[in-house]
Amino acid sequence: MSNSFTIVLDDQHTLKDICGVQDENLIALEQALEARIFTRGNELILDSEDAEVQADFSEVIRQIKEHQRIGHTPDPELVRTIHKTVAVEKEGKGDLLKELHITIPSSPKVFPRNIRQAQFIEGMSNYDICFAIGPAGTGKTYLAVAYALKEILERRKKKLILTRPVVEAGESLGFLPGDLTQKISPYLRPLYDAMDDLLPLQVINKLEESRIIEIAPLAYMRGRSLKDSYIVLDEAQNTTREQMKMFLTRIGEGSKAIITGDVTQIDLPKSQNSGLLHAQNVLQSVEEIFFTHFNYQDVVRNPIVKKIVRAYENESKR
Repeated sequence: MSNSFTIVLDDQHTLKDICGVQDENLIALEQALEARIFTRGNELILDSEDAEVQADFSEVIRQIKEHQRIGHTPDPELVRTIHKTVAVEKEGKGDLLKELHITIPSSPKVFPRNIRQAQFIEGMSNYDICFAIGPAGTGKTYLAVAYALKEILERRKKKLILTRPVVEAGESLGFLPGDLTQKISPYLRPLYDAMDDLLPLQVINKLEESRIIEIAPLAYMRGRSLKDSYIVLDEAQNTTREQMKMFLTRIGEGSKAIITGDVTQIDLPKSQNSGLLHAQNVLQSVEEIFFTHFNYQDVVRNPIVKKIVRAYENESKR
């Protein structure tokens, strides 16, 4: 490999993190650079004589090492995102991935896994109302809950309110067993899944018992004025226009709201228009409101999910 390019790393531990489990990070970088990469001792060897590819390789490895330094263990999605910012966008956005993260007390840091997630975190930091719109698997709900938990655990807000519209599928809430919390809990499962991943169960239970975390169906928000709270409205594509307006006008002094939804999965009756679609059209020009638009390229679940989302997007355009 007389035309190869070699980077010497500090130690084997750094090399192991860069390569990833079963070399998954290295494989992702090979695919991005369209060149083979080998390891020898504590060296990474790029089999390419292309000066631009060598420069991109060097910069990607430098940025991966920066992420390691701040405690962000690299994965294939991060490798692909760094390469994209280095080799394609050339916009200097790579720093967002290191600078913007969510620190929840007594929990591991939550790092963005792509530029769009980083921009969403930035929006939540700077705006009182944030919309995150995009397909399943892009991390909308997870990041919204993580940021809201950070705010209440740092005592920046007094209460976290989790809500979503209840779009019933042949079974009325009134006939489900249990009290209101037990009735609505299945509908809020994605929000609980995010919390379970971020905090120990006993901490979540304690926060609920002390009413610092409150769950409520969207219909029960009417007439309330929510002060010093962080409010997360999930599955907002299933709100009606009237419900969305009602929700947005509940936000009181010192409160912030995050609204997430996927406009490709609207379960409302055909006769009703989505409140999320309407809000997107009406409020897009309001400077004090932040919108993040995710697409299939931002999916961070199993790679097959990205292909599934893309296939459905293509089918809808026919």
